[in-house]
Amino acid sequence: MSGSPGITVKGQHRLGARVLFNTDLHIPGGQWTCLLGRSGVGKSTILRLILGLDTGGVFHGSFDATDGDPLTGRISYMAQSDLLLPWLSVVDNICIGGRLRGEVPWIARARDLLDRVGLSGHADQKPATLSGGMRQRVALARTLFEDRPIVFLDEPFSALDAGTRADMQELAAEVLQGRTVLLVTHDPAEAVRLAHQITVLSGQETQNWPVPDTTALRDINAKETLASQARLLAHLRGIAA
Repeated sequence: MSGSPGITVKGQHRLGARVLFNTDLHIPGGQWTCLLGRSGVGKSTILRLILGLDTGGVFHGSFDATDGDPLTGRISYMAQSDLLLPWLSVVDNICIGGRLRGEVPWIARARDLLDRVGLSGHADQKPATLSGGMRQRVALARTLFEDRPIVFLDEPFSALDAGTRADMQELAAEVLQGRTVLLVTHDPAEAVRLAHQITVLSGQETQNWPVPDTTALRDINAKETLASQARLLAHLRGIAA
């Protein structure tokens, strides 16, 4: 998608007297950046900072779009929790953003996305009738429905079985082609498969990790993919130790 800007984040985030992280992060426009690091290091906090949501701490620094325009209204966000409204049907949950903005809901597109995440038979059900993995797929469909130039995904496939996860990765890669995507994940295999850029966050620094010299979305079983995945896992285990 043309007009998908990059984002720069530079500064320090503190929780009381403790420094959570120092970062100098560049998220390239029109590409997938996968953000990894040990639990609690602040990966989700970076998303919340850019979105203007409460982080429980104080950030000293800046975050800006590389085109100089405000980020407000240009980001679609999928949180770790599905945030589905229990009183709405599945299809109405997918359309909720547009309804809140006073737009006429595009029901046909919502139903098409619901079909593509494998839940076409559940459009009129309430979220309470769905499993955790099904709810996560509805949340993914809602995020894709928003059709924004920038997309933040916080562990969007974590509740899915391996086969469904691979299917949803492929769907997201297709629909979000050309968007600026920041994906928080704990899964090295997922990062290596999807990323144009892999960034590893620690309390001290932000480090870009080499990706295979092949085109994302990568073959799960390719030699280069598996080798890169193994190296990244070893590195992450060293950080966590």
